[in-house]
Amino acid sequence: CIRDRYWGDLDLLLIDLPPGTGDLAISLGQLIPNSEIVVVTTPQVAAAEVAERAGRIAHQIHQQVIGVIENMSAFPCPTCSESISLFGDGGGEETSRRLSQLVGSDVPLLGKIPFSPLLRTGGDDGSPIVDGQPDSEAAKAITEIAEKLVKRSKSLLGVRLGVST
Repeated sequence: CIRDRYWGDLDLLLIDLPPGTGDLAISLGQLIPNSEIVVVTTPQVAAAEVAERAGRIAHQIHQQVIGVIENMSAFPCPTCSESISLFGDGGGEETSRRLSQLVGSDVPLLGKIPFSPLLRTGGDDGSPIVDGQPDSEAAKAITEIAEKLVKRSKSLLGVRLGVST
């Protein structure tokens, strides 16, 4: 459990939740009341609808939805450089648009991480792509997103989250 650990003074704590985990998200929102969420989707419309539900739950428990990330986005063909959209396109933009309407303020699309076998194998091997392949398109996208998250004007960076135990 999150409260069974001593985390020290954190600048950032990211918790990756699988899709469709409404009860877990609600419990975490109650445990960490000032938390913010980033909604992650894929380009598929069906995935965007699931991601939107996660944003709706967060909004209902008064968490701030700070942005959307689209994962497994289009990538350049290795032989012809044309863009390949394995999983369709537009899911990130659609999720951002719908959540912006829901919360009544801008929920930006923070970035699109292109589909990359190197990203998966790096994750499996415990070697992040941003370290192992920093010049790859996926690593560049992740780095840009991370910079946007920590350089926000309304960031909670440095604010104690008040984890209730």
